[in-house]
Amino acid sequence: MTDMNNQSIKAGALMAGLLLLAGSTQAQDAAGGANDPYFYDNFLFWSLAALGGVVIIAAIAALFHLLNVMVKVNQIRIFQEMGIEAYQEEVSKQREPFWDRMYKKWTDAVPVEKEQDVMLDHNYDGIKELDNSLPPWWVAMFYITIGFAVVYMTYYHFTDKGPGSAEEYEMEMERAEKAIQAFLATQANLVDETNVTALTDADALASGQSIFNANCAACHGMLGEGGVGPNLTDAYWIHGGDVKDVFKTVKYGVPEKGMIAWKSQLSAADMHKVSSYILTLVGTNPPNAKEPQGDLYEPQAETTQPESTEAEGADENALGMNE
Repeated sequence: MTDMNNQSIKAGALMAGLLLLAGSTQAQDAAGGANDPYFYDNFLFWSLAALGGVVIIAAIAALFHLLNVMVKVNQIRIFQEMGIEAYQEEVSKQREPFWDRMYKKWTDAVPVEKEQDVMLDHNYDGIKELDNSLPPWWVAMFYITIGFAVVYMTYYHFTDKGPGSAEEYEMEMERAEKAIQAFLATQANLVDETNVTALTDADALASGQSIFNANCAACHGMLGEGGVGPNLTDAYWIHGGDVKDVFKTVKYGVPEKGMIAWKSQLSAADMHKVSSYILTLVGTNPPNAKEPQGDLYEPQAETTQPESTEAEGADENALGMNE
């Protein structure tokens, strides 16, 4: 009896699934006309869609009613064949709470001494398979996984709340960029007069100009033309015109001439920026420039060894090896 009921339920579920599939197919076909700008404003379309939905729901309800009638008929026939005892047993099962029935079903493990009753004909090198119930924890995890999948798909694919793959990529790139900037900020403060190099980045030089205008222009002029302090736009320098010399002068100052040491007020990164900006003032020839002071500074060009010299050295090594 139970097997027949299960078969009837499976058949009804299959028919319901087919009806839902047919309804979804019709909905997709109708949605294909959505390219028409007036499609969704058509009253006839909405009327037919509503009517179709009502028909589908009514068909499902009628199907389940028919299924229930078939189950009742089968129950009556089986009870007539098996007697009143089977009827009473089935009624007692139906009176049992749903969760108790499900728990017994999930934990319906056959004892070892009765394994012959659930043993299948499968035999793999002496290993036999039992048609036993799965452990409750496994079944629970299985249904939890299904539920999670439904929530996940709904959240990320059918709503605008969950970010898509492209959006997650953009967010990861933004986080990576912030991490890079934070790392570079820590590295920028490691610079000193022994390893400093002139910056050429426009943003860094603009920041250096702001630092210069706020701290240095009072003595050297807004354009570096000089004032209380020397002119910074000519080729003459009192303490050296290389970026390392300028950085050192900014960092430690010249106390005997009234210039303070800025290392206690500016970070190494800020001193790097302002030193690089000062070098961009050389040769600008601002009006009212102060007369040159110090010694003429000529940048040292990088020297490269001539190819002929390298070739001669290679020949000498070859001769030495031959000897």
